[in-house]
Amino acid sequence: MEIKHLRSFVTLAEELHFGRAAQRLSIVQPALSMQIKLLEEELGVRLFERNRHSVTLTEVGTLFLPEAQATLYQCAHAADVAKACGRGEIGRVRLGFVSSVLPELLPSLIRSLHARFPRIELELKDMPGPDQAVALKNGQLDFGLMRLPAAIPGIQTREVLQETFIVALPGDHPLVACDTLHPTTLDQLPVFILARRYAPGFYDELMQSITRQGVQLQIAAELGEFTTMLALVSAGLGVGLLPANAGRALPANVISRPLELGTYRATTGLAWTDLNSAVKSTVFNLMSELLPFGPQVLKE
Repeated sequence: MEIKHLRSFVTLAEELHFGRAAQRLSIVQPALSMQIKLLEEELGVRLFERNRHSVTLTEVGTLFLPEAQATLYQCAHAADVAKACGRGEIGRVRLGFVSSVLPELLPSLIRSLHARFPRIELELKDMPGPDQAVALKNGQLDFGLMRLPAAIPGIQTREVLQETFIVALPGDHPLVACDTLHPTTLDQLPVFILARRYAPGFYDELMQSITRQGVQLQIAAELGEFTTMLALVSAGLGVGLLPANAGRALPANVISRPLELGTYRATTGLAWTDLNSAVKSTVFNLMSELLPFGPQVLKE
């Protein structure tokens, strides 16, 4: 059964006139008559009653019409899906991320992607940079938003976000009275920081920046989550050192103050291995429009 025969049947069923149906199909009337005849012969039934003056559907034709219409719709839908895939407008993209992109960057990306490419599914995975790197190399992630620097062979990165640092303090801490804190004010205080294994480059640069200020932090604990850090600060067990965006939503009894570290900023970057599919290229191009891309770094 050919699609063109079904299309001819549906058009004739809608028009009930061979001349008008042939005109809609952009074929000559004898060709339409032949296609209907071939379809009826293949099915072994009469679909139309016709004479010189009228064309009507038979009972079989009436029952067959919605089935033929559904088949044509499904064929058109399948063709549309295939073409959309080829254009990179449909598919699934897996994106890893860290907490600093949650307040603004990630919601902006999700909104824009849904508005412009509603058939692209964005699968989000909250995971630290080293885990993102492994997943990127294993083909389990398409893109990652991770803390930089991250010297990872085979992974390309672009800077997308820079942040100052804040100190999270218990609400009754004396340093709350200060507008801005200098690293020297943290001397002898129990300090919580992000553990090195979750962001080695981030950890090393932060420690170097503080050391250059002549300060040796008293590390109370190295943690895997900023939410855990803030809970410990809220309990009055110490102060937390974290990027500004990671502290946008503070729990009860926690107040933040900016930490003066000169020109040093925490950097988050977009990471990927290749753009080997149309949908990945679409999402990458959208991120290029939305995010303030810094210089590209390619690690061989």
